[in-house]
Amino acid sequence: MGKASRTKVDVNRREKIAAQRAAERRAEQRRRILIASGSVVAVLAVVLAFVIFKLNSKPPSTSSGSNGPTGSALTSLVNTTTSVPASTLDAVGSGGGVLTNLPIKINGTSLTANGKPEMLYMGAEYCPYCAAQRWAMIVALSRFGTFSGLATVHSASVSGAGSSEPYPNTPTWTFVNAKYSSPYLTFTSVEMNTNIPDPSTGSYTTLQTPTTAQQALITKWDNQPYIPSSEPAGSIPFLYFGGQSMIVGTSPAQNEALSGLNWNQIAADLHNPSSAVAKAEDAEANYITAAICKMTGNQPASACTATVQSLESQV
Repeated sequence: MGKASRTKVDVNRREKIAAQRAAERRAEQRRRILIASGSVVAVLAVVLAFVIFKLNSKPPSTSSGSNGPTGSALTSLVNTTTSVPASTLDAVGSGGGVLTNLPIKINGTSLTANGKPEMLYMGAEYCPYCAAQRWAMIVALSRFGTFSGLATVHSASVSGAGSSEPYPNTPTWTFVNAKYSSPYLTFTSVEMNTNIPDPSTGSYTTLQTPTTAQQALITKWDNQPYIPSSEPAGSIPFLYFGGQSMIVGTSPAQNEALSGLNWNQIAADLHNPSSAVAKAEDAEANYITAAICKMTGNQPASACTATVQSLESQV
C-alpha cells in the first residue's frame, strides 16, 4: 500500500474514533441529565407529598388555634381555670392595690331569677376589657357553682374601620353557649357582639340582644354620675349584682397582666399568688366573690371566707 493510501486510512480511522468518542460523550451527557432530572423529580415528589400531608392533617387537640385550645386540651384548661384554691385566693386578697376599678355600691332594683339573687353580665366578644374580666368572673363564680359549655375566644384585633383595637387578641372566654348552675345564685350573660367586624359598616356583628329590662338597667346605671370618671357612659363589661352593687369596665392591671400570654399560661398563673395574673385577676375575683356573698348572705362558707368578707365593706 502506498504512503498516500496509508495516510488516507489513518485519517479515516482517526475520524471514526473521534466520532465514536463524541457520540460517547453525548450519551454520557444525556445520562447525567436524566439522572439529574430524576433527582429533581424525586425531590419535588417528596416536597409535594409533604405539602399534601400538611394540608390534609388535622391539628392535634392540644394545639391552640386563633381561638384557643379544643378537645381534651380545652377540658384541661377549663378544669385549671375553675379550680383555683381558696388558699391561693386568700393569699392574693385585694391584690396589693393594683386594682383601680372596684365594685360600686348602688341602691338599684332587686334582681332575682329562679327564686335566687341574679348576677347580670353584659359585654361583647370583641371587647378587650370584657376579655380580661371574664377570667375573674369564671374564677369567682366557680366558687358558687359549675359551668358547662365554656369556650375560648379572643378579643378583636382591628375594628371594622381598620383601626387597631386596644389589647388586641386578648385570650379569653365566651359565655354564648355556656350554662351555669348554682344553688346560691343565677348568672345571666349577654354577649352582645362577636369579635368580627363588618368592614362595610365598621360595627361588630350582633350576637345576643339584651331584653328590654336588661337594656333598661345598663342605660340607667352605666351612666354618670354612677360610674367612675375614667369610664365613659355605656362602657362594657357591665356587671350588676342583684341591685346592690355593680362593676363597669376593668382595671388596666387586668389587661396588662394578660398581655403576651396564651390561655394555658394565664390559667396556670391563676394558681400562683405571686404572679401578675393572680394579683390582678384573682384579686378581681375576690371582689366579685365579695359582691356575690353580699347577695347570698355569705353562703357558702367555702367561698365567703374571712378574706372575702373583709372586702365586703368596699362593695
